[in-house]
Amino acid sequence: MASPRSTRRRQRSTRLTVAVALLALAAVAVLGAIVSGSWLLVTLAAALGVLLGAASTKITHTELVTARHDAARDRAEQAQAYRRLADERAAENATFVAAMHDKLSRHEVAVAELEGALTAAQQRAADATRKLNAEARRADAAERHGRDLEERLGQRLAEGEELAAEAVGLVTELEAELDVARAELVTVTQAWRAAQAAQRRHA
Repeated sequence: MASPRSTRRRQRSTRLTVAVALLALAAVAVLGAIVSGSWLLVTLAAALGVLLGAASTKITHTELVTARHDAARDRAEQAQAYRRLADERAAENATFVAAMHDKLSRHEVAVAELEGALTAAQQRAADATRKLNAEARRADAAERHGRDLEERLGQRLAEGEELAAEAVGLVTELEAELDVARAELVTVTQAWRAAQAAQRRHA
């Protein structure tokens, strides 16, 4: 199916061809009349030339007006096409802006969630650090207490060893005194028995 624009071009070509043909016919008629040398034919040829020139001018003027109308119509169609294209671009831009805004909103939500998670993780790390420091302080205190207890136990053990050594010395002295007492008791016993025996002999 032929487009309206190509149809207008064919019509324009046909009109211009007819106008050129009319001018050529007028020129041929005038030349023929001049060659014949008849003033009547020259006059008729001149009148025919004027009529054909006027018809050609009318056709050319009509073609010019039509061309201007076609050009104006084409410009109006182009303007409408540009307006539709601009509307489509505006709609596409609005869709793109909405999509970017939605994506930006999702990114902002994700960033806020990550910031919240990071804050919570930092809080947990701070709590863990405080607990670790408290445990370290308790461990240091327990270690110091253990060292103090060990020192006290060492002192008590040294004191016990000293007391044991003193007790051993006292036991040794008591055993020596006991041996002396036993020896004295044996001597006294022997003397008493000897006295008893002497008394029995004298009696």
